[in-house]
Amino acid sequence: MGEKVSFTLNGQKVDGWFAKPAPHKGPAVVVIQEWWGLVPHIQDVVDRFAKEGFVAFAPDLYHGRTTTSPDEAGRLLMELDVERAGREIAAAGAYLLGRPECSSKTFGVVGFCMGGALAQYAATSNLNVGAAVSFYGGFKKVPLRWENLSGPILVIYGEMDDGVPASEAKPLEDKVKALGKKIETIVFRGASHGFFNDTRPGVYSEECAKDAWQMTLAHFRAHLG
Repeated sequence: MGEKVSFTLNGQKVDGWFAKPAPHKGPAVVVIQEWWGLVPHIQDVVDRFAKEGFVAFAPDLYHGRTTTSPDEAGRLLMELDVERAGREIAAAGAYLLGRPECSSKTFGVVGFCMGGALAQYAATSNLNVGAAVSFYGGFKKVPLRWENLSGPILVIYGEMDDGVPASEAKPLEDKVKALGKKIETIVFRGASHGFFNDTRPGVYSEECAKDAWQMTLAHFRAHLG
């Protein structure tokens, strides 16, 4: 139900995957890719949001490049210009807010792995982000100023994740709450890094993914309207 869309907003050219609910209006959500790029799995997540009543868009932060190789994904990750990605995410959100199908005044951001870190970045650098969900987000290049968190954030970890350890959950929650900001951290027992990605049978956990999806929908519905 989605389609490729290109636009230029505030001088920022953005390509990506867009889907909208039919025939109703819905809140806006920007979906942020893993380090593999704008692959069919991310397009499918956009489509899933539209089926649940959201106006959704995933910007192509690698500008046409995708990979299935971890080594190549690592190179693409390290080449990523974080500030440019932030501008593209912001433009994607503004694009959704300007769509006639959009019913919200702010937009949500959700991301996975690299995208999870960028969701945190967007939520701490853009006042138009009304809510955020970060799945196992880790990327040391991303600067985070939690005192600027613009809306409630849900941060999701996998218990068996070696790259983004679940031991970080409570310290992060304590830190952000001490700043007077709204955060909830969830650790999924037995789940590995990438457990939401149903195209990767080696790490996918159907039960955890279904629960995390329902939590994500509930979070956005509660805070985006």
